[in-house]
Formats: sequence, C-alpha cells, structure tokens
Amino acid sequence: MFPIRDNIPSRRPPLITLLLIIINSIIFFTLSSTSYSTFAGFVYKYGLIPAKITKLVISGVPFSGSDLYPFITSMFLHGNTFHLISNMWILWLFGDNVEDRMGHIRFLIFYILSGVIAGVFHLVFNPISPVPVVGASGAIAGVMGAYFVLFPSARIITLVPTFFLVPVFLPIPAVVYLFLWFLTQLYSGTVYSVIGGTTVGGIAWWAHIGGFISGVLLNRLFLRDRY
Repeated sequence: MFPIRDNIPSRRPPLITLLLIIINSIIFFTLSSTSYSTFAGFVYKYGLIPAKITKLVISGVPFSGSDLYPFITSMFLHGNTFHLISNMWILWLFGDNVEDRMGHIRFLIFYILSGVIAGVFHLVFNPISPVPVVGASGAIAGVMGAYFVLFPSARIITLVPTFFLVPVFLPIPAVVYLFLWFLTQLYSGTVYSVIGGTTVGGIAWWAHIGGFISGVLLNRLFLRDRY
C-alpha cells in the first residue's frame, strides 16, 4: 500500500520539511555526479557503521566527535534515487502537519533527535554489522510516530494494488495505516534478527522501529501548544 496524500491541510508553510527535502536532494545528486569510489568513500565515512562504535565501546577508548557525528550525518545520505524519493515523499506527506503543530525549530530538533534514537536502536540490535547505514527513514519514522499520536482521525489516501492491475485508492484512517506499517517493521525486524541480520534487503528495520517509538513517546515535548 502506497500513501498518496492525507486530508489534513497545514496552516503554515512547512519550511523545515521543505528545507530537509532540498538538503537531502542536493547532497544525493551532488554525490551521484562523482565516481563510485568517491560516493562509496563518503558513505563509509559519514554513514553509521555499528561495528566501529561497538569496537570503541569494547575497547574502552573515549569517543570523539568524529566517532559520533555519523548518527546525524547518516540521515542526510541515501543509497540510490528510489531510496531518496520514497523517503522524501513520506517526509512531505507527514512532515507538514507535524511541523505545523510543533513549529519550525522544535520540529527540526525533534526530527534530528528521532534520527539519532533510530540510529541507536539499529546499533543495539545490530552491533557487529560492518555495513554503513544511511537514509532519513529513521528520522521520518519519528515523524510518522508523532503523526500517529497527533492525527489519528486523519485519512491517508492509499494506492492499493489489485490482481487486475487496476489502481484502487482507499482512504485509510491514519491510526490504522501507521499501526499496520509499524507492525510490518516489527515483524520484519524480529524475523531477520532471528535469521542473522537486521538489514536484509538493505532495510534497517530496527532503526524504523526506534524512530517510530521515539516519535510516539516524545512528540508532546515539542508541541507549540501542549494539550
């Protein structure tokens, strides 16, 4: 099921949401214009590699800024065009309303914090992975978690595939759509953890789970009007 739009208009321009989309796009297309080795080198330097963090923890070596910044920089990198477009579409769909409730600066802090927590979840559940994790999906999952709490009665116009290749658009309650999405992440994260990997298919399931949980639990700390 692919979400197309929701039925909740935002009252103010989603400036931070737009800025995040622009920054992510500029970074991706700039790196895409370089050689593969340059692109890969950038990903390995600024992506989050759990094994590197785990090695430092075990060795007892004090952390430096360069060891920790991938928790932030990784959320501004994407592996391919589909990865970028799908993430930015979901951010645009849910981000404008959440930003509307939080205000621009609070929303930005919330977004980055959700992304960091998502990275920590991925590290905890996949501590020896040498694979760099990149993408905004953990932070965006936090936005989805906030939307789940703040706009449960919203309707998500969703494209549902059929056997006859005829597109069907269904208005699904946001609380149902997002809860089902969370269950799929939880199921996949649990199954792939059991069989030996949490990034099977290139998807960091536990980052999504951690981001969503952080959005559910922390959103009210960032609201413009807490009620």
